Amino acid sequence: VAGLGNYGLRGTRHSVGMAVLDRLARQLAVAEGWRVDKQCCADVALATAHGLELVLLKPRRFMNLNGLSVASAAEIYNLTPKDIYLVHDDLDKALGKVAIKLGGSARGHNGVQSCISALQSNEMTRLRVGIGRP
Repeated sequence: VAGLGNYGLRGTRHSVGMAVLDRLARQLAVAEGWRVDKQCCADVALATAHGLELVLLKPRRFMNLNGLSVASAAEIYNLTPKDIYLVHDDLDKALGKVAIKLGGSARGHNGVQSCISALQSNEMTRLRVGIGRP
């Protein structure tokens, strides 16, 4: 589960994917388990939920390069694009509204496009979190 965003700009709407992962880590009781993984240039926490092993990932790169971290983690943890969930902001959704998207285009989102390019696939599931338009 990758929370997309701009690592240096945490707390902004554009980095809501990382905020969602922070919340998920707290709910899974692994919030103290974040570690810097230099191989994939990301903060990583491992968790288990409903019998599934999860890799939580917050890239330490700007949004348009998040895919490099996601692809590196996929290689390290032996994951396919279908195993990956991207959590990202969506300008076209009202603030706080969420939707799941199964594969498809990036719809203009640079972080998602970066992941599609780096993984050479568009099969990742996306959790789109509405941030509304300013």
